[in-house]
Amino acid sequence: MSQFFQIHPETPQLRLVRRTAEVLQAGGVIVYPTDSTYALACRMGEKDAIDRIRRIRHLDDRHNLTLVCRDLSDIGVYARVENNTFRLLKAHTPGPFTFVLPATSEVPRRLQHPKRKTIGIRVPAHRVAQAVLGEVGEPLISTSLMLPGEELPMTDAELIRERLGSQVDAVVDGGPGGMQPSTVVDLTGSAPVIVRRGSGDPSLFEAA
Repeated sequence: MSQFFQIHPETPQLRLVRRTAEVLQAGGVIVYPTDSTYALACRMGEKDAIDRIRRIRHLDDRHNLTLVCRDLSDIGVYARVENNTFRLLKAHTPGPFTFVLPATSEVPRRLQHPKRKTIGIRVPAHRVAQAVLGEVGEPLISTSLMLPGEELPMTDAELIRERLGSQVDAVVDGGPGGMQPSTVVDLTGSAPVIVRRGSGDPSLFEAA
């Protein structure tokens, strides 16, 4: 059974944040809260953990996984960002948006979209997610916790542990999860394109 950490959503306990980071640093897969839904995450270099996440979600190689960053300083390392794109990112991060951007050579090829060579980038506005990212000290690979065949995400951490306890290494309970995943915005073209409508307001980009 996976470890279970109840971390306060407003004032995360450092001791539990560190234990969560230790699970990730040991190559584990966690479930953690974001400002949209609960999500799965692991370190970028952990191929076995990434494969486990794909199996849990029944995802093929064409599904873009997301690089979750603590702030914009990481984004330039992993994605090519033009000045006008950077202004958009700065205006809407942190927040419930995932941005599709051209990947740099720092992103392993298996994490890029196989044809488009893109990566999804996200900066969540959730204090638990921010605390874990800060403790790990690097971006994490992540995807929303939408289980195969289900139309809605799971929102209760204890039920998530019952359902996935043998498939993940830790579940972080940060309070009730949201019902909508992040809004996905493709910024690889001349104008923003809404790929998936979710918890972020798409009109912010439709008028951009």
